[in-house]
Amino acid sequence: MSPESNLAVQERFGAAVNTGRLEDLDGLVAPDCLDHDPAPGQGPGAQGYRDMFAQMREAFPDLHVEVEHVTATADDVAIAYTLTGTHNGPLMGHGPTGRRISVRGVQIARFSDGLMVERWGSSDQLGMLAQLGLG
Repeated sequence: MSPESNLAVQERFGAAVNTGRLEDLDGLVAPDCLDHDPAPGQGPGAQGYRDMFAQMREAFPDLHVEVEHVTATADDVAIAYTLTGTHNGPLMGHGPTGRRISVRGVQIARFSDGLMVERWGSSDQLGMLAQLGLG
C-alpha cells in the first residue's frame, strides 16, 4: 500500500476515536491485529479497540486525540499525539474527579492490504494518573 493509503486508514481510526463512532473501526483493523502494548484487558482486533475506547470515552466524554506529527511509509504510520479530556466517568475503579488531562504519546502502526495489522505504542499513563490525583 502507499503511504497515503495507510495515512488515510490512520486518520479514519483517529476520527472514530474523536467522534465516538467506534463502529467505524470495523474495516480498519485486521481481526488478528497484534497490539504489542494493549490496554489492560484489551481484546484482539477492532472489537478490542472498540471496547477500550468505549471505556476511555465513558471516563472522558470529551476525549480528543490531537496528532502533532506524522511519518508514513508504504508499511507504517508513526504518530506523536496529545490526548486530552475531562474525567467525568469511572476509570479503573475510581469515580470521576472532574479534572482535565493532557498526556502525550506515540504510536507506530503497521498496515497490510488497507488494515492495521500490528501496533506499538506508549503514552504517559503515570502522568495521567498524577493529573487526576490518583497516582
